[in-house]
Amino acid sequence: MNSVRGGVRRFLVEFMKAVGGCGTLVLLGLAWAQPAGAAISPRADISLDDGWRFIRQDMPGAQAVDFDDNGWQSIHLPHTWNNLDGEDGGNNYYRGPAWYRRRLRADPVYAGKEIYLKFDGAATVTDVYVNGRSVGEHRGNFGAFCFDVTSFMNHDGDNLIAVRVDNAYNPDIPPLSGDFTVFGGLYRDVHLLALDRLSVTPLDYASPGVFLKQDRVSDRQAKLDIITEIRNVSGVSKRATIKTRITDAKGRLVHSTSTRKMAPDGTTQTVDQHVTLRRPHLWDGVDDPYLYQVTVDVMDGKRVTDEVTQPLGLRYFHVDPNQGLFLDGKHYALHGVDRHQDRLNKGWAISPADHLQDFDLIREMGCTGIRLAHYQHAQYFYSLCDRGGLVVWAELPLVNRLGKSAAFAENARAQLTELIKQSYNHPSILFWSLFNELQFPKPRNAPANPNDWALIVQLNKLAHQLDPTRLTTAASDINPAHPVNFITDLIAFNRYYGWYGGKPGDWPKALDDLHRKYPNRCIAISEYGAGASIYQHEQDPKQPQAGGRWHPEEWQSVVHEAAWKAMETRPFLWGTFIWNMFDFASDGRHEGDTPGRNDKGMMTYDRKTKKDTFFWYKANWTTDPFVYITSRRFTPRAAGPIEVKIYSNCDRVSLNVNGHLIGAQTAPDHIFLWTNVMLTTGADRIEAIGEKNGRRVRDSCVITGT
Repeated sequence: MNSVRGGVRRFLVEFMKAVGGCGTLVLLGLAWAQPAGAAISPRADISLDDGWRFIRQDMPGAQAVDFDDNGWQSIHLPHTWNNLDGEDGGNNYYRGPAWYRRRLRADPVYAGKEIYLKFDGAATVTDVYVNGRSVGEHRGNFGAFCFDVTSFMNHDGDNLIAVRVDNAYNPDIPPLSGDFTVFGGLYRDVHLLALDRLSVTPLDYASPGVFLKQDRVSDRQAKLDIITEIRNVSGVSKRATIKTRITDAKGRLVHSTSTRKMAPDGTTQTVDQHVTLRRPHLWDGVDDPYLYQVTVDVMDGKRVTDEVTQPLGLRYFHVDPNQGLFLDGKHYALHGVDRHQDRLNKGWAISPADHLQDFDLIREMGCTGIRLAHYQHAQYFYSLCDRGGLVVWAELPLVNRLGKSAAFAENARAQLTELIKQSYNHPSILFWSLFNELQFPKPRNAPANPNDWALIVQLNKLAHQLDPTRLTTAASDINPAHPVNFITDLIAFNRYYGWYGGKPGDWPKALDDLHRKYPNRCIAISEYGAGASIYQHEQDPKQPQAGGRWHPEEWQSVVHEAAWKAMETRPFLWGTFIWNMFDFASDGRHEGDTPGRNDKGMMTYDRKTKKDTFFWYKANWTTDPFVYITSRRFTPRAAGPIEVKIYSNCDRVSLNVNGHLIGAQTAPDHIFLWTNVMLTTGADRIEAIGEKNGRRVRDSCVITGT
């Protein structure tokens, strides 16, 4: 045993030397459960984010070991080549091939390990080479993928990893279109995995290889199937022992089980362990996002050969067509936002700190759920939702239209499989979404053709085969009576009254009509909103042109006030999701104050400014007292009578102007409004004071009258 430990340590030390000390070493799982001495994990996960060279063009022969890349740019992952041209408008950002190359020096200890390269995300077609030889290809923008490169490595010398990535439009790969930029590159992390030859496999669609299936969960007990996939490539058959332990949030052991399994050489075997926990502590959304941990050890005799730890949040749920979502037996008010993963000047190549900031801002606004549109997001963000209690809608990137080829259908199935298998253990995910705003042309004087949406039927069936514990849904903007809206378990609609058509006041009747026509259908609102520039303002705003350059911030507030007032009183909506939490890049747009920008966010693209509507929802969705003066950026403006509107969750709000009390109000709808407030010439100080449960909170701003 000591010789094995020493060999692993030498491997880790030598590999860190090989990458120049700049790579980040991550040991997954807990220490080995040995009776004496210090222990380390048998599984090594080594970051390969540093030390890459990059060129944004095709370079025939760049996979060769002796290819000269000295003139290429030195970069660090995550990386995209569209972080600037993909957000500046014109719909002319570079979509094509580029190359990445990286060298590393191995150690003879490699000969005793299985070596894998894992990519957490790359867009769109990725071809991987090791030492000049093709390892494999991945097609898709969002899922992780993993290749066994053991036989490609030089275990006693230098190695060259070359990656060709191409984000050009491809008719065989969804999404075929969409109102967002497709940022090309290795935009998530790359890892080198060093595993024992008897291990949990990383090759099942780059999933964790351990699946926690919640069979039957209640307040009294939780029945759980723990499914582990073990791979043996040791050269001989093995009688493996799979030891599984469940620990609570404080690390205390609550259950353990052990199973023996014969693993013939060259095979992957599935081990299914059945567990029952009495009186489980449930994962209860934002109120109590309680997590257990499940740790699976694979053993060859007394030797631990692998260890994988996964989160476990036990919960049960259902959706009622009249009362909405129920979580753990109680009604759960599911309201939140949609999110795109890009950032100003970064595109999709964002850091864990960026993800965490996004999550914190979403929770600050009071969201209880989130739709992660229109594709698979980073595993780290799903983990944040697990720990923070946000209920998640996870989505497949079938946007606008379906391809006609068999290759397109096959890739859609592959991407759905990646989404579900890679994200299976996240308790925050309750819904798998199959599409967004698909359009189906109807032939003149002929009925619609079911073959046009046969793929959705197949995907719905596949989703339930892969995961029978969750519900399927979709986001639709076509006639609610269309047959495609009745395939998934649930349905949601994208509606923009007051922006793309209709008026803000249309919401009550539109929602009631939907429920009246389809009383047994579980319905949500998956998108609603309006654009807003923090630099454009209008007193008594009028509905602007959605595609125009004038998007006053005040009109966004009008739209959202009307929408939420209608939604909050209609419990049959199982969820409501604002489009969008943050402004995002859509290089083909030319509207509002910035080309290439969709400006419907509650915050600006750089995450520096919360728009007025952020505070409208914070007033409705949070209880910690605050006051916020709207239209504070509407300065200077003409002196004379103005309207002062304040959003607050306080019981009572007072308004002072230039030190003089204007008055105090109560407002059960969280809108405190004063009209005919006189703005003088010069700087006027506006101050609001809120009172709630004996606490006082303040907000102030200066507006200049001219």
